Amino acid sequence: MSHPAERADSHELIRGRTTLGDFELTVLSDGFYFLDGGAMFGVVPKPLWEKRAPTDDQNRILLGLNTVVVRTGKQTVVIETGIGNKLSDKLREIYGAKQNLLRAFAAAGIKPEEVDIVINSHLHFDHCGWNTTRTSDGRVVPTFPNARYFAHRGEVEHGHLQLERDAISYISENYDPLVESRQMTLLDVKRGETREIVPGISVEGFPGHTSQLMAVHLESGGKRACYISDLIPTSAHLDITWVMGYDLDPLTCIEERKRFYARAIPEEWLVLFTHDHHTPFGYVALNDKGKPVIQPPR
Repeated sequence: MSHPAERADSHELIRGRTTLGDFELTVLSDGFYFLDGGAMFGVVPKPLWEKRAPTDDQNRILLGLNTVVVRTGKQTVVIETGIGNKLSDKLREIYGAKQNLLRAFAAAGIKPEEVDIVINSHLHFDHCGWNTTRTSDGRVVPTFPNARYFAHRGEVEHGHLQLERDAISYISENYDPLVESRQMTLLDVKRGETREIVPGISVEGFPGHTSQLMAVHLESGGKRACYISDLIPTSAHLDITWVMGYDLDPLTCIEERKRFYARAIPEEWLVLFTHDHHTPFGYVALNDKGKPVIQPPR
């Protein structure tokens, strides 16, 4: 049985394309998956959030797994890598994971070998799953063999702690082999600090969802975009206080959203959403009540 939020285009592998100055942006899908709506909206009453995110008979909402491929003219940069193919059978069934990302790359005419850079905003399994691939004989190998990977050092360290609160979110096979082979560079980026990865692409610390979450900034031709990751996972989460039950520090999330909007709205940044299956990107503006709303690309 299909989910109430499924549409005719829900199974398309390429979720959107746009340009940003000289950059070409393509949003690829690892498929959609399902999470409990209450967990995704925290203390927000269901009658409010269900208007934006309908549920199935198990109270699950449909979420996207959006990977952004940036062609700068000199390099191919990948932001986030979906769920991957290393979940247990039980978890794959629970989440309804589709494992589509490699097919999406093929549909876009991009070979994994062509990727130069991979950036992980954080290391929850639904953001870095295709960093590596489990082969048919059980080996775990880099999905993008020629790429340099970038993640926050604190994310690796936190994942190794395996704390009761979020141990299930970290699968070490998604990053440990890359750290051990030195294919992954570990960054130390504090709140509000930026670090350039390549010209026109940088990361900035936006804690709250995790203590070390990084947004990815894109800038070309006087235009700017931001992959804000799980600070604002979908366009249904634009309200300042509509934070997730999954967030480690909800109060920090609220303050960081304020800090983000203070620049993104007046400077008209294109906002790229990590888990919005139907609205992968758009512009945020304030309505006549002063509430943030999404506007389509222009």
